[in-house]
Amino acid sequence: MRIEIRGRACTVILVSLLTGCLSASGTSSAAVEKIIKIGVDLPLSATDGVAGHNALTGIQLAIDEANKEGLPGGFVLQADVLDDVANGLHDPKKGAANVAALVADPGVLALIGPINSNVAQAEIPLTNAAGLAEISSVVTNDGLTLGAQAAALRQGNPTQISFFRICSNDAHQGVAGAFFAVSRQYYKAFVIDDGETYGVGLANAFSMEYRNSGGVILGRARVPKNVTGVKALLAKIAAAKPDVIFYGGLTSTGGALIRANMADGAAKGIAFMGGAGISDLSTIDGAKVAEATLYTLPFADAQKLPNAAAYRASYDAAYHQPIGTFSAGAFAATQVVIAALKRAIMANNDALPTRAQVLAQVAATKDLSTTIGAVNFDANGDVRRPVVTFYQIKNGNGVFIDQIQLEH
Repeated sequence: MRIEIRGRACTVILVSLLTGCLSASGTSSAAVEKIIKIGVDLPLSATDGVAGHNALTGIQLAIDEANKEGLPGGFVLQADVLDDVANGLHDPKKGAANVAALVADPGVLALIGPINSNVAQAEIPLTNAAGLAEISSVVTNDGLTLGAQAAALRQGNPTQISFFRICSNDAHQGVAGAFFAVSRQYYKAFVIDDGETYGVGLANAFSMEYRNSGGVILGRARVPKNVTGVKALLAKIAAAKPDVIFYGGLTSTGGALIRANMADGAAKGIAFMGGAGISDLSTIDGAKVAEATLYTLPFADAQKLPNAAAYRASYDAAYHQPIGTFSAGAFAATQVVIAALKRAIMANNDALPTRAQVLAQVAATKDLSTTIGAVNFDANGDVRRPVVTFYQIKNGNGVFIDQIQLEH
């Protein structure tokens, strides 16, 4: 099986690890009818491509293993992978265009992705109107599933939930992040965000819970992605003498700039903390500046779960490299899709299911064992009993510290 990543300056062909699959040149018309496409939308180029390819390894591995095991009705899974980067950064308009293309293809029965909240915000109205199940393993903005914002995103089909996530949301991360900061005796914080959906939501959630936990917010600033200088801001922050700078945003939209400029000057000794958006900070050029950075991830660590042992072995055999930050979550999201497809096929007497049938099976997911624990969805599409994990960058690697499970 050949997986084409579309939407880039050149087409990248990933050769499947599964041997004996149908090739593009040797596929009969009868075999084509047995193909079920899973759409994939991720950032796969420029700086954001680190996280995207990280997730893609998990998705591809899950599809390969499912094809090797075999699906009911003799169906074969195929990924249709699209890049949502434009002008060097993840782009909501590009993500929406990608989803429009996937929705237009009747062979696409589910979508995995994206990994950026503002991209998800642009995509959800399209998948909701089309009744296409969309599952993300890492987008966290509360408004994607909750409240008036979520209702507005579902105007195309108000009573239908098409977007699901297997990660904790910003409110959960805010609770956990505040607890984490205070437990390390960081009682005074200065908060920065990047102005994007994810960054602002995470910074707001942290600030609220941090105050509730007894912490003091000394100030708040915004560093948009086009800003190139932050030394004056950091000098102002240092003068306020915070214990920690909390950053809501991504490595690519300001996290790298801020952390690099903290390496010298008055802000040098201040702790730096954020969410999953800066988990790839250690991979950038001059990664030594990332040392001691603290961050949270919105799901369990697959390295710590006994039921993920098979996944760890399969990943090592397939890629011969350490498991990426977003790989296990993406694998789990794909497990949810595949399990739903299998149930839908069997309920349809081994015939090709409809998108509506697949969507209904995704929503009905109950106690599905995955690489990051059991998955159950609530009525809003959020995962029940979410987990938040804490890490610190040491010697260029994210080192596990602890994880907590929240009741939901």
